[in-house]
Amino acid sequence: MKLECNFEKLKNSIGQVEKVTGKNLTLPILSSILLIASGKTLKLRATNLSVGVEIEIPAKIEKEGVIAVSGSVLSNVFSNIFQTENIILEESENNIIIKTKKSKIKLKCQPYEDFPTIPVVSGDSFNIDSTKLVDGIKSVYYSSAVSDIKPEISSVYVYSNEDSLVFVSTDSFRLAEKKVKIKGIVDVSGILLPFKNIPEIIRIFGDIKGDLTVFFNKNQISIAFEGVYFTSRVIDGIFPDYKQIMPKENTTEAIILKQDLLSALKLSNIFSDKFNQLNLVIKPKEKVFEISSSNSIVGENNTTLDAALTGENVELSFNYKYFLDCLTSVNSDSLSLKLNQANRPMVISGVSDTSFTYLIMPMNR
Repeated sequence: MKLECNFEKLKNSIGQVEKVTGKNLTLPILSSILLIASGKTLKLRATNLSVGVEIEIPAKIEKEGVIAVSGSVLSNVFSNIFQTENIILEESENNIIIKTKKSKIKLKCQPYEDFPTIPVVSGDSFNIDSTKLVDGIKSVYYSSAVSDIKPEISSVYVYSNEDSLVFVSTDSFRLAEKKVKIKGIVDVSGILLPFKNIPEIIRIFGDIKGDLTVFFNKNQISIAFEGVYFTSRVIDGIFPDYKQIMPKENTTEAIILKQDLLSALKLSNIFSDKFNQLNLVIKPKEKVFEISSSNSIVGENNTTLDAALTGENVELSFNYKYFLDCLTSVNSDSLSLKLNQANRPMVISGVSDTSFTYLIMPMNR
């Protein structure tokens, strides 16, 4: 192998794929990045068996070849090279020589024959703007269960409904749903994206602008865009029928400015207890919307906010973190909080943005 390519493109690509390399001690080859020089491109490939990524960049190939190099070592080397022009890579006696104007670096190669292939996913497909896909996932994934004990809820559930692609996640204490409109969306009966793979999708496609092509089947999903190919396994399971817990009506509603609520929540957190508990009191006839919290060591706090209130008096306790997490997902200056008595969830949505819905279960007082 011998080639010349743009330094910045190679550095950025190494940074992207290195994050996917595995730390599996029984399969040390997974810690490597596979470099494939052929035709007019250099392909960089990495996988941890749960996800795989391949990035293709243009290169002037003098001699074709395939090598595997430690991902962490290669990433560290390129993070510390000061170079703005082209860079030369050359294989020599099971080593890779990296040449710049001021540096010559030799790295040991690893046997590449055992490097697993990244599957080409076939099945149904659809196109989606990268911003819409990333926004849909980011709007809900924080509500997923972190533990793998119930893998079906340690996921982001994706399905189509009429002209929208719907993203849902829940950890049994809260639930987030985001609807993204897509023209001509195919029937997506349900894809369960593993929670632990979600950060890689956001990281790889977060800065990309343009339409992505998504292929999916019952075992895998792939996302592709101009030289970037990403694959992930999907969870074989059934997501809970969450619409059954969606309240059909409410006894109390509050309309409040998002920024006011955000400030009050941050203040209340200073005084919250070890369970992150805050108390919410709404008295529509008295025009009272109050958030309070107390801590036996720090002190206590009571904050009253201006809000448009209707319905019956209600007093419930909620987890501060669950409350706060959803606010960045609401594309509206004003929020609607709909509540019921007892053990019914609170429903949060934007007044001018109905694409996002969030449920929080109250805490036992």
